[in-house]
Parts: sequence; structure tokens; C-alpha cells
Amino acid sequence: MNINLSHFSAAVVFALFASIVFGITQRNSTVEQVKYGLYCFALFVGGVFLAGWVMALIRR
Repeated sequence: MNINLSHFSAAVVFALFASIVFGITQRNSTVEQVKYGLYCFALFVGGVFLAGWVMALIRR
């Protein structure tokens, strides 16, 4: 079985798993864990978009 991921897909999968770990390890209650996990996920994906725009501008 071969899984082909684009760079963006791989970054989103990494963001998902890292956010789950951050939420579980950094907060105590379940509600706080979910909120913090979603917050970290949004920051990761936002960072991917920001880095993509910066690299596109540098490439020109």
C-alpha cells in the first residue's frame, strides 16, 4: 500500500497529530484540551499558508 501525499496534505496530517498531542499534554480538562488542540491546529495550518506565500514571494 502506497500513500501519496502532497506537501500540503502532509503538513495538515502533521498539524492534526501534533495538535492532538499538544492539547492532551498541555491542558487538564477535556474542553480545554479540545479548544487548545483546535487553536494549535489553526496556527499550524495558518503557518503553512503564510510560509507558502512567503516562499512564493521570494521565488519571484
